[in-house]
Amino acid sequence: MPASGESTICIILLSLAVFFQAASGLPLLVLRRSDGSQRAAAGLMLAGSLLGSAGALGALLAPTAAVIEIAFGLPFGVAEVGVDPLSALFLLPMFIVTGCSAVYGVGYWPARKHPANVGKLTFFLGLLAAALTTLFLARNTVLFLIAWEILAFAAYFALTAEDDKLQVREAGILYLICAHVGTLALFAMFSLLKGATGAYLFPAQGALSGQTGVAAAIFVTALIGFGFKAGVMPLHVWLPSAHANAPSHISAVLSGVVLKTGIYGMVRVFSGFADLPIWWGVSVLVLGMISGVLGVAFAIGQHDLKRLLAYHSIENIGIIMMGLGTALIGESRGSAVLVVLGMGGALLHVVNHAVFKALLFLAAGSVIHSTGTRQIDLMGGVGRRLPFTSLFFLVGAVAICGLPPLNGFVSELLVYLGFFSAIPAGEGIAWALPALAAPILALVGALAVACFVKVYGVVFLGTPRSEQRAAGKEAPAAMLWPMALLSLVCALIGLAPGVVAFPLTSAVLGYQSSLEGQRLSALVPFGWVSLLAVGLLVSAVLAAGYLRRRAAGQPAAVSGTWGCGYLRPTARMQYSASSFGAMLVGWFSGVLCPEEHRKEVAGLFPEPGKFESHLPETVLERIYLPLLEYLHVKSAPVRKLQHGKLNIYIFYTFLTLVVLLVATTR
Repeated sequence: MPASGESTICIILLSLAVFFQAASGLPLLVLRRSDGSQRAAAGLMLAGSLLGSAGALGALLAPTAAVIEIAFGLPFGVAEVGVDPLSALFLLPMFIVTGCSAVYGVGYWPARKHPANVGKLTFFLGLLAAALTTLFLARNTVLFLIAWEILAFAAYFALTAEDDKLQVREAGILYLICAHVGTLALFAMFSLLKGATGAYLFPAQGALSGQTGVAAAIFVTALIGFGFKAGVMPLHVWLPSAHANAPSHISAVLSGVVLKTGIYGMVRVFSGFADLPIWWGVSVLVLGMISGVLGVAFAIGQHDLKRLLAYHSIENIGIIMMGLGTALIGESRGSAVLVVLGMGGALLHVVNHAVFKALLFLAAGSVIHSTGTRQIDLMGGVGRRLPFTSLFFLVGAVAICGLPPLNGFVSELLVYLGFFSAIPAGEGIAWALPALAAPILALVGALAVACFVKVYGVVFLGTPRSEQRAAGKEAPAAMLWPMALLSLVCALIGLAPGVVAFPLTSAVLGYQSSLEGQRLSALVPFGWVSLLAVGLLVSAVLAAGYLRRRAAGQPAAVSGTWGCGYLRPTARMQYSASSFGAMLVGWFSGVLCPEEHRKEVAGLFPEPGKFESHLPETVLERIYLPLLEYLHVKSAPVRKLQHGKLNIYIFYTFLTLVVLLVATTR
């Protein structure tokens, strides 16, 4: 459709954002790799984020979809790009997170200390951000795939900045393999879409029937292709190692934004279908429940701080999938309320997770920057040395646990309301499943609270567990200000959730315009939620002030923490990550398959005992790798076709073309 004046301005702003993002890496490639060049690069990225945020906000607050055509030069139709409230809702947190990450990188990865790879890292962060913006704007499926591939390679080179380390290279290779397996599924999915619509474009809302065999194939291939990128279990195997080994501000972008491209792809493709079969929604909802429960279960048993946060990304993708599945079930049965609440909760959690997970990764980076390790059991007492980082991590922890008065509570409330609204809406197992998902989501929330109590207690409280990790100081301002901004966004949405009601409704209508009569503000008591959040915050502040004044008049006693009844306690007596989560890991031991290594104390003159526990990546190490090894052995005869001779390979290509021509002619 032709673009209105407002929409044209939004597209111009977003186009400028792409330019500034892509150009942000040039100063460190062209000029001398100095702190000044790095600040210039961060300034370009920040300018792109500000321009893009203005364009995305304009599209959300003045919701009129607009599409423009660009000269493509390829035989795949016109290259259409456009912005509507649905894509704008994904663009806004992307600009916030990438801008904050670029500024954070100035303090976390200074050019003077990392001259060998700072240029590469900064360039590919900018390219990654530009590819993300282009992907959310693309309406042509081929342009979408081009941006998807650029995104995959930019993310690979960014996360492997320290490619001199073996574990970083292995994480990058695993990510690249999974990314391209998912891309193969998307090639099949977009080919089926081309056959169904006759054009290389995303289908219009409700343009296709979901009751055909082709529609089922499109759904399955979309779920696989986009599920790999989103990190849905059991397609998540690349995610823990990639997030753990990437620089912390890259981990923030990967978890906060890159995973959401998979969710965006699902929502955009599913919006093109009407008359959805019930099994679509049931499949998405069940995958969401599995990802939510097992994601947080794996997180509880982790010893690596960033790997723990990575598994919580899987958990939160599960929550988003639960909301999306509820919306699809409502759509298949004509329940507008179920669609609005489920899709609204899923989309709001996309925004919320991007913000608080980026905050947690940046705070974790500050801790790692100070202590020099990612191992939780080597930390302790960090809160006394890093007070601001400790506060920001606490904000992110409360938000990710879905507790008031922060933003995670609001989006999970919408998902809960969607579950409960399904109870009186119909009969049968398909209607009962959303209601049964409510206790699953409650279990996920309770386990998340337990996990972050463990993390915060072991890392920030107590005393340092080793002398070499006791040194360090608070992060520089370039690292603290991005965390402060993300914390402010978490508090704003939590304390005043009504501000997101209109843009969120616009985004839901961008998914299905037939829901015009439904408004989230009429279905969700945002006013009461805000009153509860403000009252809780005020009560907490007053209680803290009262206790502080009362304690000031009492005699102060000084004692070591974690004494456990001993007169001369040591740091080793503190709870460790293993001991804190041992019981919870035991509940899920059948799936997690924990490995324990003990050396018992025995004999009259015993040697020191020892205990270690390890949680393997069960799906990768127990399922995928054995299967791939089996296929490698069985495919040995086929590999004999690899002669290494060019003329034979040309013959293979010619033979394949002949077969394809014969098949298509018939």
